[in-house]
Amino acid sequence: MKTLSVLGSTGSIGESTLDVVTRFPGRFRVAGLAAGRRRLDRLAEQVRATGARVVAVTGEGEAERLRAQVDPGVEVGWGTEGLVRVATAAGVDLVVSAIVGAAGLVPTYAALLEGRDVAVANKETLVVAGPLVMEAARRSGARLLPVDSEHSALFQVLEGRRPEEVRRLILTASGGPFRGKGRTSLGSVTAEEALAHPNWSMGPKITVDSATLMNKGLEVIEAHWLFGVEPKAIEVTVHPQSVVHSLVEFVDGSMLAQLGVADMRGPIAYALNYPERVPFEELRLDLWAQKGLTFEPPDAEAFPCLGLAYRSLEEAGTAPAVLSGANEIAVESFLGGRLTFLQIAQVVEAALDAHRAVPLESIQVALQADVWARDFVRAWVAEHGREDRS
Repeated sequence: MKTLSVLGSTGSIGESTLDVVTRFPGRFRVAGLAAGRRRLDRLAEQVRATGARVVAVTGEGEAERLRAQVDPGVEVGWGTEGLVRVATAAGVDLVVSAIVGAAGLVPTYAALLEGRDVAVANKETLVVAGPLVMEAARRSGARLLPVDSEHSALFQVLEGRRPEEVRRLILTASGGPFRGKGRTSLGSVTAEEALAHPNWSMGPKITVDSATLMNKGLEVIEAHWLFGVEPKAIEVTVHPQSVVHSLVEFVDGSMLAQLGVADMRGPIAYALNYPERVPFEELRLDLWAQKGLTFEPPDAEAFPCLGLAYRSLEEAGTAPAVLSGANEIAVESFLGGRLTFLQIAQVVEAALDAHRAVPLESIQVALQADVWARDFVRAWVAEHGREDRS
């Protein structure tokens, strides 16, 4: 039996993880859960259903309210310290890192330092501090198992392959709700339209990132660190059907792809049970129902966030941390009605222009760059944004 801690248990990935756990009784035990402040009642339900004994939430007030809803024997923490406690709880074999944003970095890093395997769905952990995270895993012998459907696909295709056999990695993108729209038509799109993803059910931040293609840019950075492939050998193709989750081109011209339904429980189940594969009848792909699989290049002019991600990776050091932090506040501001859709990329680019990247010598340096970027965007929004309409 494998013992789990789930960071971000009330989000879409966390909920899907616990769904997988319940489908395979006897395979998993949930020791720890962590979530934000918005769904405390749901977290309490999860604690009671799983029997988790170590739990963490965002703030002290939320922790007090949660304590009133769970068994007195449950340890309830809060803040970064609480997250680390959940990630490093005694006996935990695998940590599912599914907190959205840079908040997942410190507990994920702590888990790796202690040799805990991590099923990583939190892109920002590798974006903000990729070299430090990979070094921590190398030193402790912990495994990083990708949960993003694209990286899970690459992980499956690359297993057992020699690096010198690989020519390029190709990440697929659905194109989001605005595929085919030109830049001029994107100036007036609303948050509601951006959140209407055609294929996937995700949280609001990731869904907006998909609409801007920033999500794919973050995945390029993540793939660079996970698989040790240079940025110029990582490409993105728009694949509206979301059936092919990623492809690998080998030096002999052959391409191998991983296909599956657009359901995150597939890559989650693979990561949780790795190296085994388990039966999951609901996730069988009906090939005969597919009317065609198409691929097209991304529109770099309409969706500049993808190029900004490549730029940050080229600048290296703290630049990707600035990209990530700036984007988080930009998306938050867009959802709150203070920025237009096009201003998301505009302010992220302004942050990169204003930042002088320095070497990533420690997690603290990465976090400082993240904080700097958030403050920069808040100030930019106060000057150039609209009145809060949330």
